[in-house]
Amino acid sequence: MKNPFFNSLTAMNPNSLVQYLNKPSDDFTKADLIRYIDDHNISMINFRYTGGDGRLKTLNFVINSQDHLDSILSTGERVDGSSLFPFVKAGSSDLYVVPRYKTAFLNPFTQVPTLDILCSYYDKDGNPLESSPEYILRKAHNVLKSRTGLSFEVMGELEYYVISPMNELFQAADQKGYHESHPFAKWESLRAEAMVAIAQTGGKIKYGHSEVGNFSLNGLEYEQNEIEFLPVNLEDSADQLAIAKWILRSLAFKYGVSLTFAPKITVGKAGSGMHIHTRLMKEGRNAMIEEGKLSDTARKAIAGYLDLAPSLTAFGNTNPTSYFRLVPHQEAPTNICWGDRNRSVLVRVPLGWTGANSMINHANPQQEPIDKDFSDKQTVEFRCPDGSADVYLLLAGLTVAARHGLEMKDALEYARRTYVDVNIFDDENKARVAELSQLPVSCYDSADMLLKQGDIYKMYDVFPQSVIEGTANKLKSFDDKGLRESLEGNTEKLQEIVNRYFHCG
Repeated sequence: MKNPFFNSLTAMNPNSLVQYLNKPSDDFTKADLIRYIDDHNISMINFRYTGGDGRLKTLNFVINSQDHLDSILSTGERVDGSSLFPFVKAGSSDLYVVPRYKTAFLNPFTQVPTLDILCSYYDKDGNPLESSPEYILRKAHNVLKSRTGLSFEVMGELEYYVISPMNELFQAADQKGYHESHPFAKWESLRAEAMVAIAQTGGKIKYGHSEVGNFSLNGLEYEQNEIEFLPVNLEDSADQLAIAKWILRSLAFKYGVSLTFAPKITVGKAGSGMHIHTRLMKEGRNAMIEEGKLSDTARKAIAGYLDLAPSLTAFGNTNPTSYFRLVPHQEAPTNICWGDRNRSVLVRVPLGWTGANSMINHANPQQEPIDKDFSDKQTVEFRCPDGSADVYLLLAGLTVAARHGLEMKDALEYARRTYVDVNIFDDENKARVAELSQLPVSCYDSADMLLKQGDIYKMYDVFPQSVIEGTANKLKSFDDKGLRESLEGNTEKLQEIVNRYFHCG
């Protein structure tokens, strides 16, 4: 007899809180967390929140009584905002960090049983901090939903390099590491351990694999890997990327190796991007597909991505090394265009499953045909961001861009003009390239484009002026106009700059 309390959806969930409480994380309450803490002898609480550098910060609590625990989970705590964000002034810097119960997870690293919870920022009056990246993301999504009736689902591809002492055994061919297996891929075990830990914290993972990039330099071995996520609710997608980066770095420290999300390591080798896949949803259905084909809704969103692409780099490509990655012939975009299954474009429509449902039956003749429509899996990929991105501001910007495209009067015509069906890096396609606009080539140029297009981000009170100006000022402070050209052939100087921004994001 089947257990009436068994829920297959929660029983298979890797998050121990979801399993134990037998409910999805969206439904977690304070009482649920207290019950889990009591029943599992949890001794500590960690509040987690991202700062201006995009990295997770930590505030530790040792639980000393039921009243103390209730107080922590009811009121949050004070923090010094001026030490976390450049736009918060020291004279009025006190902020509240308040836990979001749905984000709670069992810390996978601490010896003392510890529950971690992501927090939101609030100002002195108890209102959401208007300039908090996490709140800007929520505002962007709310505006999209209220103006279009569509919601946004997003997932990221997180590329990174593991750097370790040179090992002569089982060397993979240079720049040929794509989907390589152990022992040619030396750090498969770190990746697998990270994937399990990310899933246990609530991250929805699609898959992991080794990537193209692998090389040796100065006695060190560089191996590129990638973890790709599943499309989830916009706000959740940002949270899981922030947690995943923390987990990967923590595991690298445990293994005694270095790990970086830096956009570029050295000339001529694959850089690390953070491609973002998107889909607009309507009542649980993928609005990017209509009758098995890309819909007008998708084409309008693509138009918005392309139109705002120059300024989106301000949130997705945030230090000088970002623009050493965005060069021709490296599978990184430079031209503002889109296409199907084309890795030379800025916005790519990946291969979907429309009309391809008979493959599983062909591969498995013993299997009954599966009568199910898998076209809902279709996404649209934005390919220029990298690991330096402020994840929350980048995804907020993409949400604004989607809404902007849906409201553009000439969106479908713009999408028609910017579609390409050739490899635009090939010499015979130079004439087509000449017709296309280009991405910025430096932080300085990106800042100029953000200021030029800033009014679109500020519409409906999504992005505050202080964030637009603060982001532009930070980018201009790098003073990197013309830097890429000036360093051509100077590998020593380039390496110095790479080292400076090695632990970006």
